[in-house]
Amino acid sequence: MRIKKKDIFFETMENMADKIVQAADYFAENVADFKDVNVFATEMKKYESQCDEYTHIIIKELNKTFITPIDRDDILALTSSLDDVIDGMEATTSRFYMYNLGKPDEYIVQFAEILRQSSYEIQKAIHLLSQKKLLAIREHTIRLNDLENQGDDLLRICIKNLFATVTDPIELIKKKEIYERLEQTTDTCEDVANMLESIIMSNS
Repeated sequence: MRIKKKDIFFETMENMADKIVQAADYFAENVADFKDVNVFATEMKKYESQCDEYTHIIIKELNKTFITPIDRDDILALTSSLDDVIDGMEATTSRFYMYNLGKPDEYIVQFAEILRQSSYEIQKAIHLLSQKKLLAIREHTIRLNDLENQGDDLLRICIKNLFATVTDPIELIKKKEIYERLEQTTDTCEDVANMLESIIMSNS
C-alpha cells in the first residue's frame, strides 16, 4: 500500500531510523574488526549525510504543510534527536581517523554494541509511531533508558581503567574523549526515547 502524501513525515522518519540501524550495524562491525579506518570514516560520513537529507525533507515539508499528523514541534524535535544519534556515531568515527587510533579496545566494542541495540529499539519505536500504536512504543523507550544506563556504567568503568593503566598523556586524552563521545551518543538515543514519551503523553 502506498503511503499517503500527508504521511511524508512518518515515512521520512522511518527512513531515518532504518538508516541509523544500518549505520550502527556498520559501526559495530568495523569497531570489532578495525581494518581500514579511512574507509570506515568515509562510509559513516555517507550515512550521516543521508540522514541530513532526510532532515531537510522534513523541514521543507513542515514549511508547506498546514495539517501535520502530530504536533509540528514534536516532529521537528524528534527528527533533530534522530539526527543527533547518527551525528554522534559519525563524529566518533572521524576521531578514530584523526587520532590515528590503533585497534579499538573492549570498551569501545561494548559501547558500539549498546549503540547497535539502541538503534534497533529506535527503529521499532519509530515504525510503531507511524502506525499510531503509541502505547506499544513504551516498551522500547524503557529499553532505551536501560541501555543508556549501561552506557553510564561502562563510562565509569573504562575511565577508571584508563587512568589506572595508561601512562602516556596524549593516549589518555584521545581515549578519554572517544569514551565520552560514545557515552554522549548513548545519551542522544535516550533523548529520542524522551521525545517519544512526550509524543505519547500529548497524543494518548
